[in-house]
Amino acid sequence: MPALAPISRAACIGGGVIGGGWIARFLLAGIDVKVFDPHPEAQRIVAEVLANAERAYGLLTGAPLPKRGTLTFCASLAEAVAGAEWVQESVPERLDLKRRVLAEIDAAAPAAALIGSSTSGLKPSELQAGLSHPGRLFVAHPYNPVYLLPLVEIVGGVETAPETIERAKAVLDAIGMKGVVIAREIEAFVGDRLLEALWREALWLIKDDICDVETLDDVIRYSFGLRWAQMGLFQTYRIAGGEAGMRHFLAQFGPCLQWPWTKLTDVVDLDEALVEKIGAQSDAQAGGLSIRELERIRDENLVGIVQALKASRGGEGWGAGQLLKDFEQRLWAQAGAPPVSIDRAAPLELLETRVSPAWLDYNGHMTEFRYLHVFGDTTDAFLRLIGVDLAYVEGGHSYYTVETHLRHLDEAKLGEALLCTTQILSTDEKRLHLFHRLFAGPERREVATGEHMLLHVDSKAGRACPAPASILAKLDALAAAHAGLPRPVEAGRAVGAKARAAAAE
Repeated sequence: MPALAPISRAACIGGGVIGGGWIARFLLAGIDVKVFDPHPEAQRIVAEVLANAERAYGLLTGAPLPKRGTLTFCASLAEAVAGAEWVQESVPERLDLKRRVLAEIDAAAPAAALIGSSTSGLKPSELQAGLSHPGRLFVAHPYNPVYLLPLVEIVGGVETAPETIERAKAVLDAIGMKGVVIAREIEAFVGDRLLEALWREALWLIKDDICDVETLDDVIRYSFGLRWAQMGLFQTYRIAGGEAGMRHFLAQFGPCLQWPWTKLTDVVDLDEALVEKIGAQSDAQAGGLSIRELERIRDENLVGIVQALKASRGGEGWGAGQLLKDFEQRLWAQAGAPPVSIDRAAPLELLETRVSPAWLDYNGHMTEFRYLHVFGDTTDAFLRLIGVDLAYVEGGHSYYTVETHLRHLDEAKLGEALLCTTQILSTDEKRLHLFHRLFAGPERREVATGEHMLLHVDSKAGRACPAPASILAKLDALAAAHAGLPRPVEAGRAVGAKARAAAAE
């Protein structure tokens, strides 16, 4: 299966926290990645980041990801960048080191390769100095974790070619990221300038014993941090201005800017005592959780937030959720029919997914409507199998579900692997009768069944109509394969039938 992105080969120079995140993001988009990192633990670190990324993607989306790209560790930088279409440099934040590494990349990479730097604050013009091909170098500043947070600040230097910026945006868009172009290069760009202001003020609050680190984090995560996750700064304040909007807000709160509320112009002295004070408070706040455990908690929370944003505006999505929705549509469009072998002795195994944090109810189990969600995705996989794909639906025809019967048999828990199978009960030129079984965990215990009747419809006319011969031929072949399967005893049951049967005994 081809990669989503308009590239198929990438190189990552540096495999630490940020470099590892880039590696995971590229690999999970189906892009082959070569890595050079002289650190003796590089392969272990990258493997752990990739494991977290795959777990997070399993929770984030049930859309069919492309086949994972091939990961290769190389003995030299030149070997890693050979044949690369995008080279991402993620070495430590030292201008002399980055210049040296980028010069090596520039000399060894193919002439058409894009070169992005993961710098957090160095100007691209400073990084371009001395390069033979400066026009292809740009800053691609991501946010941790790179495999989940979609934003990348794209910053060109004085010699960066405009087509370089456009190509970079296209690649990032294709792998589900949001490339924002910063109009003019400044130190630390936009995101880190904002973070630096908040960070500086936070250090003063700790130093002056106004609060401890846990209290400060609580102030952020229980208040404006939640607002920022979905509306940013200016749109949040627009709402704060009431019906008069931003102008009223600025008139009302503008004078506060003159008050001596902050110490933003003063730099706190990070002496040994303050470092130890912050370190001890941070250790206590962590409560014994390891960095990897904290990363997994962070990833689960981010997945839940993004999925909630995807469901916003009646399913149209908002912010990062809308970006995920658009990315998933491309994934489904690319996926085509699932690779299923027709086994006359068994139902079709059409869908594999995992229980996402956003799927849990107040009891900590998968909530009721998510079972229908999974059965709906399984039905969609079956429809793609017979040719009712995105292009077919956009052409004005589809199958609509007109009747559903669900049975809940067991609990599905966070992170558990789910497998859904499908058996065709009956079909004709307009109708399709399916029976799904949902299994959870490595032991494949049955947790639910779903029986569905669908009608083939002309969606523009809003009425049922016969399916075309091309669809019916595929459907009939599958139905014939299932003709010898025993009919599920649960099929056709009405609500309460089991209880009534038990009472009759």
